[in-house]
Amino acid sequence: MTARAAAVLLAAGSGTRVGAETNKVLLPLDGIPVLARSVRTVLDVDGVHRVVLVVRPEDREEVSSAVAPHLGAHDLWLVDGGAHRHDSEWQALQVLAADIENDELDVVAIHDAARPLVEASQWRAVIDAAVEHGGAIPVVESPQLSRADGSLAPRGLVSVQTPQAFRARDLLEAYRRAEADGFLGTDTAACLERYTGVRIAGVPSTPANLKVTFPEDLGLAEALLNLLR
Repeated sequence: MTARAAAVLLAAGSGTRVGAETNKVLLPLDGIPVLARSVRTVLDVDGVHRVVLVVRPEDREEVSSAVAPHLGAHDLWLVDGGAHRHDSEWQALQVLAADIENDELDVVAIHDAARPLVEASQWRAVIDAAVEHGGAIPVVESPQLSRADGSLAPRGLVSVQTPQAFRARDLLEAYRRAEADGFLGTDTAACLERYTGVRIAGVPSTPANLKVTFPEDLGLAEALLNLLR
């Protein structure tokens, strides 16, 4: 049976580093907003029953207009984000808490909406791995790096991407404990590692799952789209 999953798309950032006056996920990528591409993909993932989009309060109207043409008959919940990534994740989990506690969701997957090129198959792979192991993150092997002293870092280091997926009850419990402690994780996996014994598996990904952070990233993403057609 396909796992019942919720997808959380984080879009509460800004356009500062990408050089834009608006939220970077609202910028056009080959004629379609970055955010809308992320939404369209996750709506095609089998077994995703809830989609939560976390936004800045001041972006609500613009985000709604950007994604509405791409929803079809699907529902999407808009949630206001917090000051930090961890806060935004916690806001989304509180909205999903009743469904998690009623065993209506097996897995929650959290994704940076600024990664518009992730494929539905990658979503499915991390969700399935989370069911099996408890948690899963997409990883890409990094080139061997040099330390500040000139020595080489160990081989086999990986870059971590999103979507990151976790068993829903474990994730909710971890964030409740983090809230009680005032802990802010750097990413979702950091919170799970601190508060649970959940095993987090690495799922192979590709560099094409890039994050739009700087101005040149939009051009690179558009070039990759043309190659993938």
